[in-house]
Amino acid sequence: MSLALEPVPGPHGGAKVLTAGSAPGVARAGVVLCHGRGASAEDMLGLAAELGDARVLWVAPQASGQTWYPSSFLAPLRDNEPFLSSALALLAAIIAALGNAGLPPERLFLAGFSQGGCLTLEFAGRNARRYGGVAGLSAGLIGPRGRQWNFPGTLDGSPVFLGCSDRDPHIPRERVEESARELSRIGGAVDLQIYADLGHTVNQDEIDRVRGMLERIAGA
Repeated sequence: MSLALEPVPGPHGGAKVLTAGSAPGVARAGVVLCHGRGASAEDMLGLAAELGDARVLWVAPQASGQTWYPSSFLAPLRDNEPFLSSALALLAAIIAALGNAGLPPERLFLAGFSQGGCLTLEFAGRNARRYGGVAGLSAGLIGPRGRQWNFPGTLDGSPVFLGCSDRDPHIPRERVEESARELSRIGGAVDLQIYADLGHTVNQDEIDRVRGMLERIAGA
């Protein structure tokens, strides 16, 4: 199966978008999974298999060159352009295509790990509305230290899960906590979990929490 996307400008235009699971028009929920730097869409469909829900349409886009943006997520925003804007436009095109396939934002779960998680959270903040759910695993909002996001929209009670190690070598705990505060400020129902000595990975508790969020969407 495939999604008909509107053209996406910049380096992620023409990106490969993998799908699995239930067909559009039949699926009870859609999940958009964004991979980390150096990883792949296939990797994220492996996570989909672990989450396992036959009612779900899984969508995993592939970043150009296996990276959504070239510099750290803590770099000045201009250092990650035009890649960041192109990646955000790709997510917008996917969500629009899912809407055309009968899955509005309130039936969508947006999730990502590491760089893909940062992209997911940034997209949700910039495009705040009621989503079925949002999850950033080892992730935080994008921008240099001291950035004031001040997103203007509202997440309108969307469930948001943030999970990260207290000693993640790539994601400062302070940024995860800042992200939780900002997403809460714009109306997200945020569940923040900081895990002791986890490292830069995903643990079983995170998988269980994400599965629970997804079951609530698909079963509604």
